[in-house]
Amino acid sequence: MEKTVLIVTDGAEDTQKMARAIEKALEGCRVALVRAENFEGPQLLSADVCFLGAGVPNPPSFAYLYTVLEHINLAGRPCGIFSNSEEAAAYLRGMVRDSELALDPQPFLGTGDIGDWAARIITRSVEKNTP
Repeated sequence: MEKTVLIVTDGAEDTQKMARAIEKALEGCRVALVRAENFEGPQLLSADVCFLGAGVPNPPSFAYLYTVLEHINLAGRPCGIFSNSEEAAAYLRGMVRDSELALDPQPFLGTGDIGDWAARIITRSVEKNTP
């Protein structure tokens, strides 16, 4: 089953590097890698799984995405967050709360294999949807 994956980042060098590693690891999925300032709401609606990455808490480029996530219900759709900053990860965790995304409990914080981490989230989403 081919998944549609949306990766949204703040555009910072570190988060872009992590996002490209996620994209590479998810070969076989339809992946859209988007900087937050270019994000459009329908991209989120068409995604089966999403990943959000930021280098700092409350980046200005996330304002529209934050507003969308406050007013949309995406209950059960898997989501992973990634950052090199625990504070940014906490911000992202809070940002998705109202949307009811199925947030992976382990954010990727810059150590380990981000590809394995992302693949685990995708695998969990496939298992959830397999009869």
